[in-house]
Amino acid sequence: MKQLFYTVITFFAVLNFGIAQEGCSKFYPMTKGVSMEYTNYNKKGKVEGVSSFKVTEVNSNGATTNATMAINLTDEKGKEIYNTDYKLSCTGTMVTLDYESILPSEMMKQYGDMDIEITGNDIEIPNDLSVGQNLADANVSMKINMGAMNMNMAVDMLNRKVEKKESITTPSGTYDCYVLYSENHSKVMMANQVYPSRVWLSEGVGMVKQETYKKNGDLMSSTMLTAYSK
Repeated sequence: MKQLFYTVITFFAVLNFGIAQEGCSKFYPMTKGVSMEYTNYNKKGKVEGVSSFKVTEVNSNGATTNATMAINLTDEKGKEIYNTDYKLSCTGTMVTLDYESILPSEMMKQYGDMDIEITGNDIEIPNDLSVGQNLADANVSMKINMGAMNMNMAVDMLNRKVEKKESITTPSGTYDCYVLYSENHSKVMMANQVYPSRVWLSEGVGMVKQETYKKNGDLMSSTMLTAYSK
């Protein structure tokens, strides 16, 4: 249960970006086979794992482009933690991340034949960003019927906005980025937490850096783009 919960939190923070076909979004050039590697660090800068993303399928249906992204997560020793796929779509003005795809299928198997209800709103990234722009909220909620009781979990991505533009350097290069801020509110049963987050987006690349904080602003974890190939 705890592993699933923290996976959702991580995906809402890290996957605050989309990917689209060339010409569909200026932020994410898209070709089957494009791959990205992100290294995850704890608050002290120690490596905690590596997340690998690869575009495995792209198809168009009218004005909409759909893509499938394969994700593989390993720990600091290189041991696989899980792998999954998620779906994205793009129109002429918006990139959208399917909220149901945030929940890894491999991790859902632990709940077997339990009755699970999932609802939510997709994460949206407009093609045109500007400093001071407010972005639509997103959320995912899950109710699991465990027989004698129900487990309820919800994550809301609120107060999304474009804070500023700045240039940053990671192991993969130097990038001019938009900085997107959001507050991730999580609730599992009666436990409530708030995890503010910032994401650095670069045109033609996508997410370059991400930081998650405690409610008081102290850094909890960070992620950087360490490899990128087309």
